[in-house]
Amino acid sequence: MASVLVPVLYVGIVISSLLLFSHFYRKRSAGKLYEPYFSSHPERDVYISLLQKTDPPAHEALLKAALVRRAMTDVSRVVRLREDKPALQNLLQKGSIGDDLWNSLLQAEKELEAEIMEVVAEANTFVEGWGSIIFQSAGEMIANEKIRTLYEETPASRGIKEQKYGKVGAKIDLPLPQPVLMPGPPPPGHPAHAAALAAAAAGGAPGSAPGTPVKPPNSLIPPRASSTKAESVASSDGESHDTPSTSKSSKKRGKKRK
Repeated sequence: MASVLVPVLYVGIVISSLLLFSHFYRKRSAGKLYEPYFSSHPERDVYISLLQKTDPPAHEALLKAALVRRAMTDVSRVVRLREDKPALQNLLQKGSIGDDLWNSLLQAEKELEAEIMEVVAEANTFVEGWGSIIFQSAGEMIANEKIRTLYEETPASRGIKEQKYGKVGAKIDLPLPQPVLMPGPPPPGHPAHAAALAAAAAGGAPGSAPGTPVKPPNSLIPPRASSTKAESVASSDGESHDTPSTSKSSKKRGKKRK
């Protein structure tokens, strides 16, 4: 009997000690203030200060611009959290970082969810339904700013790389392409066009003798109509003689009549 009670008592003591440790650790962690993952939110502070301004009140367009800028900051933070969370989770499992940084990230996620809901509510106060598309517009504006920044920094980065690596090759000036002239009739208004019209009116193509028949452009002459010997043969005095086939057919018709 004693051999059975000793293992059971040991397991109970271990479990109860773990539960007590977990209870006090959670209680201590709940009251502990973690360092914020994001230092501050200046765009939100600017919007709130403009919203509270009453003498004179801020213009509606200014408030909308401040709200869009606030949404742009929220979008950039959401993207950063999505990129950092898998890496921090992997490092936490390996023991490379402590729980403080992980808890700070989780707290930043909760704060960002509340911030997004607040931005959506504020956008709907200006225009009904704007809250559903404000973050999409903010994402497009962020992409536009990135492209514009890269475009503006292109000359400076090119100069730095040329100083570091030198020019890759010499600049070659290629000649301009010349237009290709295809043979054809002269355009209207050209002197050659008037000469061609005058030659055609005189009865011949330009460069041919008068009275010479003009060949068609494609040099094709229609075939002549030829008479078949099966129909009739004309004699020299203008009379025509029927062919043997026609005479035989007339004889058969005479027999049938008889």
